[in-house]
Amino acid sequence: MRASGESGQALVLLPGMMGTSLSWYPHVAVLAERHRVYAVDTIGEPGRSRQTAPVLTNDDCARWLTDVLDGLGLGQVRFAGVSRGGWLALNLAIREPARVAGVIAIEPAGFALIGYGFILWSLGEMIRWLRPRNPGDIRRVLRPLLFGGRKYRAHHPPQHLFTDDELRAIIAPTRIVLAERSVIHPAREVAARIGPLNPLVEVEVVPRATHALSLQRPELVTERILGS
Repeated sequence: MRASGESGQALVLLPGMMGTSLSWYPHVAVLAERHRVYAVDTIGEPGRSRQTAPVLTNDDCARWLTDVLDGLGLGQVRFAGVSRGGWLALNLAIREPARVAGVIAIEPAGFALIGYGFILWSLGEMIRWLRPRNPGDIRRVLRPLLFGGRKYRAHHPPQHLFTDDELRAIIAPTRIVLAERSVIHPAREVAARIGPLNPLVEVEVVPRATHALSLQRPELVTERILGS
C-alpha cells in the first residue's frame, strides 16, 4: 500500500506479526500528509508480499527488506515498525545502516524470548477488540485480519535477541517506544539496558500501556512517528 505526500520523505511502515499493512489504518492518513508512505506486508506473513527465496537468518531478513527498497526505487528511508516490524527495522539499521535514515520502533521484539504467554495474551486481545463495545471501524478491520490469519502458517527465522554490540552499532536516529505492561519483555529493564549503550537510541516507556499500544494509543503512536 502506498499513500502520498509526494514531496515528503519516504516512510516505510512494517506491521506486527500477522498484522499486514492494513493494521496501519489508524495512522496512515495523518502520516501521509507529511511523508510518502509505503506500508509493507512482511515476508513470511499473510498478505500480498510473495516470497521467492528462503528467509532463514537475520541477514536474510535484512536482505529481503533491502530488496523491497530497491524494488520501490528508494535509497535511504525512515522506518516505523510495530512488534516484529520494529525488530525488522532495527535489524536493518544494524546490518545495512546506509539504507536507514531513522527508526521508530513501537514495542519491538528482540529484547526477550517470546513464549506461550504472548500467544495466550494475543487470544485474549482478539476477543477483547472484537467486542461490540469497541468502535465499529476497529472490529471491521480486525475481523478479516484475525480470521484470515488463522489459515496462514507464518514462517520466521529463529528468535534473535539484540546484543549490546548490535545496539551500539546503530547510527541512525532511533526511538524505541515500550509499553509498561508489555507481555513480550520487561519494559523498564529493557529501557535501563538500552539507555547507556547508544546516545542515538532514545527509549520511552508508556505508563499502563500493553503490547497493543498502537491500538490503545493510536494518537500517541502517530505523534511519535511524526516527531522522530
